[in-house]
Amino acid sequence: MKIASWNVNSLNVRLPHLLEWLRQEPVDILGLQETKLVDEKFPREAIEEAGYHVLFSGQKTYNGVALLSREPALEPVTDLPGLDDPQRRVLGATVGEVRFLNLYVPNGQEVGAEKYAYKLEWLERLQAYVEEQVQTYEQLVVVGDFNIAPDDRDVHDPKAWAGRILCSDPEREAFRRLLGAGLSDSFRLFEQEERSFSWWDYRMNGFKRNLGLRIDHILVSEALRERCTASRIDKVPRGWERPSDHAPAVAEFA
Repeated sequence: MKIASWNVNSLNVRLPHLLEWLRQEPVDILGLQETKLVDEKFPREAIEEAGYHVLFSGQKTYNGVALLSREPALEPVTDLPGLDDPQRRVLGATVGEVRFLNLYVPNGQEVGAEKYAYKLEWLERLQAYVEEQVQTYEQLVVVGDFNIAPDDRDVHDPKAWAGRILCSDPEREAFRRLLGAGLSDSFRLFEQEERSFSWWDYRMNGFKRNLGLRIDHILVSEALRERCTASRIDKVPRGWERPSDHAPAVAEFA
């Protein structure tokens, strides 16, 4: 089984990339973030022709999530319990024996901003939901653009980013609490190359200079941790013409 997560940063622009990547890297379940389109304009037909069932929850211009799967995805959820939020950032479903939760965590803008407070509150709601999901589903996967670099290994210049958005202590603590609920960061189950990132700024030749952050994650429950055989960042699509600023995260399971 192969599971992946990819912030495509506009599916209208990146649909050809998505279809080509799926041809090269056929996955069983894929979570997409930042689709940035309303449901009425979602390219369902093109994705179904590629061999995938698809669920989606979108809004105009911003946010938006989708779930692609080889098997039908059942029991969908599109919100965190108790959070009245019009922003489309959550899409969960059951695919076979796997419960899959796809997230686009708020960016937060900057430490101390109103959007930063919203991000921390959102993460608190997520924590409560994940704790419940871990108890309910033995095989749980939580993927997405978390907009959190968990530690200094995930940052190209830790000193420059210290205390800043995506790397602040409260954000990192929220990520650690998720792991403490019974999840593992699949990427860190294996030896990885130093300076392995999943996002690079479009500016200042960020990708060519590898000035990146690892903010896209695949978190797995204990049952799936034991079956995980590989976890990596596929940087190839980031080098394509008009790419997303994110690369797909991929994990494989026996």
